[in-house]
Amino acid sequence: MRKTWLALAAVATIVLVAFALRSHPAEPPPVLQQLPDFALTERDGSTVSLHDLAGRPWIADFIFTRCAIYCPRMTARMKELRRELPAGFRTVSFSVDPEHDTPEVLTSYAKQWQVEGRDWLFLTGRQEPMWKLIKEGFLLPVEAQPEVEGSPVLHSTHFVLVDGAGRIRGSYDPYDDAALGQLLRDLRAVTAEEGG
Repeated sequence: MRKTWLALAAVATIVLVAFALRSHPAEPPPVLQQLPDFALTERDGSTVSLHDLAGRPWIADFIFTRCAIYCPRMTARMKELRRELPAGFRTVSFSVDPEHDTPEVLTSYAKQWQVEGRDWLFLTGRQEPMWKLIKEGFLLPVEAQPEVEGSPVLHSTHFVLVDGAGRIRGSYDPYDDAALGQLLRDLRAVTAEEGG
């Protein structure tokens, strides 16, 4: 009988902690870096700048369509994550292989993943400014590795949370469920901080 009461007390504690976390968002994560402005091309041919993304948080990832190893898993994880996000929330996939990933190629990639609309952007451009943005703006690695079949570009697999002012607030391993849970908590905290 005592074990039953202890188990019920433990469940009640977990429920109360979960309720408290929902009722009182965690402290917002620190500002890690201000992104520089950029002008890149979306798969529909339009230009997207940092200013166009201003006003509400968004999540970035870094992929390329010829990737046979990590990128398909990242896109699948982003698609799963989007089910937990508020309606209209934006995610942005930056191509680390922009000279190959033309708007037409990215359109085909998005269709393959059944992605429609402008809540999930796929951006391309010229390689030099794209890689500079990734390295100096997002503070993430990217470099050529043509000797590796199926992955000729080495790049970060992390998701990055960016606030409505274009500032990086966190970097998260998409293959770690706990890290994605933290991303969602940080997103709620940043949204609350911005009055959303």
